[in-house]
Amino acid sequence: MHVISRKALVYFSQIHPDAEIPLDAWYRIAKSAKWTNIVEVKKVYSHADRVGQYTVFNIKGNDYRLISEINYRSQVIFIRDILTHSEYSERRWKE
Repeated sequence: MHVISRKALVYFSQIHPDAEIPLDAWYRIAKSAKWTNIVEVKKVYSHADRVGQYTVFNIKGNDYRLISEINYRSQVIFIRDILTHSEYSERRWKE
């Protein structure tokens, strides 16, 4: 998969240093994946969920949420946002 953009992961890690290793691990796994649907994503990330058009990954246990759009046909993951659990719970990201 082509992940757009790693900059978002690096930027978030600068603000939340404890997320750096889990985000880097997510990036490396996602980059090497060839997912064709959410079922295949869930084989690797059982906690991943479809929320509308987005796929949401729990990062570092349940501390952070990575919100992405995955285009399985073109093999592209677009990172829409990375939030703390409390920011995610506010649901403003859906707007």
